[in-house]
Amino acid sequence: MTHGREHFILPAMTKEILQKYDKLVPRYTSYPTAPHFSGDVSAPDYGQWLRDLPLTTPLSLYVHIPFCDTLCWFCGCNTKITRRYDPVASYLETLLAEIDLVADTLGRKHPVDHIHWGGGSPTILTPADTVRLANHIRSRFEVNSQTEFAVEIDPREVGQDNLLALKKAGLTRASIGVQDVNPIVQKAVNRIQPVEVTRRVLGGLRYMGVDAINMDIMYGLPHQTIEGMDRTLDVVLDMQPNRLALFGYAHVPWMKTHQKKIPDAILPGLDDRHAMMMRAAERLCAGGYRWIGLDHFARDDDALTQALDAGKLHRNFQGYTADPCAALVGLGASSIGSMPGGYIQNHTPVRTWRSCIEKGQLPTARGYVLSDEDRLRRRIIERLMCDLHVDVEFECDQMDMQPDHLLPAFDALHEAEQDGLCHIDGWKITIPESRRIFMRSVAVAFDQYMQPDTQRHSRAI
Repeated sequence: MTHGREHFILPAMTKEILQKYDKLVPRYTSYPTAPHFSGDVSAPDYGQWLRDLPLTTPLSLYVHIPFCDTLCWFCGCNTKITRRYDPVASYLETLLAEIDLVADTLGRKHPVDHIHWGGGSPTILTPADTVRLANHIRSRFEVNSQTEFAVEIDPREVGQDNLLALKKAGLTRASIGVQDVNPIVQKAVNRIQPVEVTRRVLGGLRYMGVDAINMDIMYGLPHQTIEGMDRTLDVVLDMQPNRLALFGYAHVPWMKTHQKKIPDAILPGLDDRHAMMMRAAERLCAGGYRWIGLDHFARDDDALTQALDAGKLHRNFQGYTADPCAALVGLGASSIGSMPGGYIQNHTPVRTWRSCIEKGQLPTARGYVLSDEDRLRRRIIERLMCDLHVDVEFECDQMDMQPDHLLPAFDALHEAEQDGLCHIDGWKITIPESRRIFMRSVAVAFDQYMQPDTQRHSRAI
């Protein structure tokens, strides 16, 4: 199938179709999704999974820093607000101990292909602590010049010393949150970030030779309009990042109570959300980016685009990735990892997480043991989310399974096919480029654990 830019002119959707499929569905950064994790998976299980990893298995490391100095009201992350550095410094000491605990459990110095620091805001660390954390990771894992090291950066809190520390730490990719450049929108979500602040950080990164830049923008925020979205796109396209994420704001105040500070009345309606998403996608594609999966855009020379063309694009808890590692180690409170045997999540409360580590225990709160059926359905969902196409019979053959038991999923897609969301040819399912925003609504047919309209997920559009 083609992925050329000429195919990304998006026809308008009827209001009926938009309303019909704007349901609460998972984003499928894992399958099964995190709400299905349970306490049946504990620290001893995770420890055994770590010990069972062959030495040649490369790792991805995700390091979670759950602190910010201000709260963005749209945020859906696990984070705490602090104006004092003492809690951050104390957290870092425990994080270093967790790194030691995981490395000791592995029993040898494993190679690492990818490192990602997320939050919260990792750039809340002082320059000295930034370098200290990176050096400690290097002392316990095999990190080399080919290892990708990505950090989420909040431009509002980053000075020259922070940038120099990140470079000294080995930074190779930076992810910068922009969201929207309109001061009215920024005030409504409690994130004041003048354009010149973003430009300063971007310029500093490029001056130091960090050329792999990601940027995040959002649609569906309070007071956003198509005209305002155009202004944000003007600024972002002028900055020329290698990769962009276009996220729809997930308004879930029943899960994230601080989102109650954003009144429903000032949020764009469904039609406006869809129009903003269409405008952004068309402008980004016209501006030299390829549409990757659901919500990412990348230039032709970016690793995401190359992975897409090679059929090797993946999706994990950080979103779309070219990372093929079979083992993702999550470090820090609330972080999630993935092993060949299943998923693991650390305790979210920092106090509980710290207590486990102080006792010499892996801070595992819950997890999930994958069955062969889970792996098959995960593969099918991932291919739909990445390639917009899957040959179900081929995927079953790869796992020495028969496809007939998946016929109920095909039956569930009959109406979606009639509505133009997908095309079914035998065991093959294809999502048209013009309907890719509904890929979650197609993929959900293969989710045997999904409970319709539960409030654990965000809306599809």
